[in-house]
Amino acid sequence: MRSVPDDSPAIDDVPVQPVLLVLSAVLIPILLGASLMLYILPDVGIDRFAWPLRPLMSSMMLGATYLGGASFFMIVLISRRWRHVWLGFLPIAAFAGTLGIATLIHWENFVHERWGFWVWVVLYFGVPVILPILWYLNHRLASGVQLAREGELPSSIRLILGVLGVVLTTAAVLLFIVPDLMMPTWPWDLTPLTSRIMSSMFILPGLVGLAVAWDGSWASSRYLLKTKAITVALMLIAIVVARDDLDWAYPTSWIFTGGMAGILILIAYIHYVMRDQ
Repeated sequence: MRSVPDDSPAIDDVPVQPVLLVLSAVLIPILLGASLMLYILPDVGIDRFAWPLRPLMSSMMLGATYLGGASFFMIVLISRRWRHVWLGFLPIAAFAGTLGIATLIHWENFVHERWGFWVWVVLYFGVPVILPILWYLNHRLASGVQLAREGELPSSIRLILGVLGVVLTTAAVLLFIVPDLMMPTWPWDLTPLTSRIMSSMFILPGLVGLAVAWDGSWASSRYLLKTKAITVALMLIAIVVARDDLDWAYPTSWIFTGGMAGILILIAYIHYVMRDQ
């Protein structure tokens, strides 16, 4: 895990560059519109989204992830400080890249006549390439600069986040590589396509957990954890709304629900521990 000596000098920050601010401003309405179709008005989304995403639980899960993503890019626009957001961009690129590869594998499952499909294609073929490049160009400005860390996460919390990151990332890999292995015991019905879509929703928080555990600074983790809390809270609401989609005879339904609640409690606890920072 990364550590910084107590006597290390701390420089305030470097700014988020204008091109990343513009990209954030472009992505926010797209993510909000997609979340509206998938989370708030799923009956509209089934006719307009890139493909008819069902069951309702899968639709609301992706919608919750989009709302969390929109909140992150809003923070980018509001904070404009690199130390607050730099850990979030590469996990988002991995999320987008996973969806892009899934699109290629399941090309025939998408409704090519819908404008939503072509927005999907532009996003998930473009963002995985553009975002890492822009991240690198912005992060290069911080080369040799000791960013203000605003406090250090306790080692026990970093360990928990690291383990959680490994678990979520492993689940993401399995959902993508061997969907036939995961589908029979998943809490709700999945297809090979939705299994790989679900993979993207696990790889994002998994990599965030690993990144926060590695870096350990409160400056770079506080807002990322807030966006994860928003996403997880929305997913818990989705479990209630779409409860009939889950097979409660499966232990995985209870493990999934308990895991989501546990993550939300963990984030609340971290904010409590770091409340004076």
